[in-house]
Amino acid sequence: MTGQEMAFLALGAIAAAGGVAVVTARNVVHGALFLVAVLAAIGALFLLLGAEFVGWVQILIYVGAIVVLLLFGLMLTKAPLGRGALDNQQRGIAAIVATGTFAMLTWLVWHAFGDERITFVRAVRTADIGNALFTSYVLPFEAVSVLLLAALVGAILLAKKD
Repeated sequence: MTGQEMAFLALGAIAAAGGVAVVTARNVVHGALFLVAVLAAIGALFLLLGAEFVGWVQILIYVGAIVVLLLFGLMLTKAPLGRGALDNQQRGIAAIVATGTFAMLTWLVWHAFGDERITFVRAVRTADIGNALFTSYVLPFEAVSVLLLAALVGAILLAKKD
């Protein structure tokens, strides 16, 4: 096993453990902080796999902006942050559904690819990604920006004192 494979397994384990911690956290703020660890580990996985642009975007945008926006939304809307605020007594059903979904997706990926090795064709340059983003995918890009703006305006309106 090479060093890259060991690092991949370690980062995957960190992301999986953080994901379990996000779902099982009883405090919303702690869940958001565990989400930072998950998203950072996934960004590091992208960097490890040679997708530098996607990795740094993952780290900068999701870890640096989206989680901060989530925490600001929690603070501005005065969401309940205590231990029992999010407890709805349906953990068993959720665990069964999550385990079934994980097993089904694992079987589908294994059945589709098996032991097949993916060949590396060529590296995609950041200029190619930017060109595709602002030509072919400009409408979804703008839709996401409008959605984030609407979320920010909605959080401000909810937090505004009457």
